Amino acid sequence: MAGLAVAFTVQRLQLAAKAAIAAGLAFLIAPYMPGSAANYPYYAPLGALVVMYHNVAGSMKQGAQTLIGLAMGIGLAFLLINVTDPSPLSVAFFMGVGVLLGGLPRLGSGSDWIPTAALLVLLVGGSDPEDYSFGYLIQMGAGVAVGIAVNFLIFPPLHFAAAAESLDELRGALGRQLTDMGAALKEKWPPEHEDWSRRSDELAEAARTVRHLVKEADLSRRANPRRKLHPRDVDLDYRNLRELERVTFHIQDMTEVLADVIWKEDIPYEVPFEDSAPLADAMTATGRLLGSFQHEDVEEQRKLLGAAESAVEDCVAAAAARTPTEGTVPASESILLSLHRILRSARPEPD
Repeated sequence: MAGLAVAFTVQRLQLAAKAAIAAGLAFLIAPYMPGSAANYPYYAPLGALVVMYHNVAGSMKQGAQTLIGLAMGIGLAFLLINVTDPSPLSVAFFMGVGVLLGGLPRLGSGSDWIPTAALLVLLVGGSDPEDYSFGYLIQMGAGVAVGIAVNFLIFPPLHFAAAAESLDELRGALGRQLTDMGAALKEKWPPEHEDWSRRSDELAEAARTVRHLVKEADLSRRANPRRKLHPRDVDLDYRNLRELERVTFHIQDMTEVLADVIWKEDIPYEVPFEDSAPLADAMTATGRLLGSFQHEDVEEQRKLLGAAESAVEDCVAAAAARTPTEGTVPASESILLSLHRILRSARPEPD
């Protein structure tokens, strides 16, 4: 059922509808292509499908790469025809060359079309490879043009909502991680709740997903006529993303440090008992600040920032007043340093 849900999202249905329209229009105009190209109408809808991408800029890029790959493949086929007669050995050699050419930088999806186009010219072009190559390239070019036009004119997608939602979800997950660790510090050790200690990889994966979605949002606005109707500061999204990636790194480090202190016995550092309560309060207050960005206004966020900074300062004062214990390093100092850096990255936007 999960796979079906992914296959039938609104975005996927829109893409399928536009692909169907583009393929139909391309096949409609294919017979009107000049000269021998009209004999190969089935390549026009193929070209339209090849460029049906989930953003306009991607369609343009994929279309250009495809046509460059086709032209290179056709050129490779004519080179084979002019140098030698097709044979198993010569075809194998030139297909290998085609695959090697596919490794050229910035060729992208066009790399797969080099050996494919060369082989089609050799096998399907038959005794008239010139007419076939001309028709193949023209019809694919027409289909590519139709596909790009359809993607540009019919509800070109903007992926701003997914990026914004993912940023909020990551902030919330990071806030929950901090409040859960704060709760663990106040429980009897070892704490009963230990799910937080296994979330480090999940947080890293969530941060990677957010970066992907913000990049998709950025790409979706390029060459998109709807961007003026739905303005969004994607540069701000990138800044927020970089800050959250730094916060994720620090919280991962805190998670590992605290988990080691609780469950490992052969380590030379610990959280002194007198640091536990103020450190828990500082982590909880910082977690509430991170969680506030999704629901609270800026004024409330500033209040929470002030509370988090005060809690961290109280913890610093408590740690400074504590008598050092010989033979151990207080891990609370490392956690406090991470909290300082998190607060520096998590400040609300100024008015």
